[in-house]
Amino acid sequence: MKEAGEIVIRCLRLPGSDPAVPLPAPATEGAAGADLRANLPPGDRRRGLVLRPGARILVPTGLALEIPPGHEVQIRPRSGLALRHGVTVLNAPGTIDSDYRGEVGVLLVNLGDAPFTVGHGMRIAQMVPARVVRGRFVESAALGVSARGEGGFGSTGTG
Repeated sequence: MKEAGEIVIRCLRLPGSDPAVPLPAPATEGAAGADLRANLPPGDRRRGLVLRPGARILVPTGLALEIPPGHEVQIRPRSGLALRHGVTVLNAPGTIDSDYRGEVGVLLVNLGDAPFTVGHGMRIAQMVPARVVRGRFVESAALGVSARGEGGFGSTGTG
């Protein structure tokens, strides 16, 4: 049953995925994100995937999603992996559009100084559903004035 403030996202386990790997779920009652786990191919399940320093890898999840129209799912890093190992989501936040039905993959990068092994069933990222507001972009001869103006990177200071 759906609770207030909740959307239902249908998950399809793909052929060859391990059904023992749990579906995404929040770790605590107050968590905004649902933990997403690696679901490695049978040949990689025992040894895992080694992510060398500076390298990136697309980690399979064995899942495809049906996200309701007007929503997306954002893929975000897990803070513990980033802090302890320097492993993060390279394109954070990644976006899964509501019309995508392929396998969800997580692009991890190792910014640490030691190899990191992604284990089968390991929590590798978190997924946060979000409403989508679509913009309509139109050409204009001029833009309105703002206090910031054309000040870009670093223009508001460092403190």
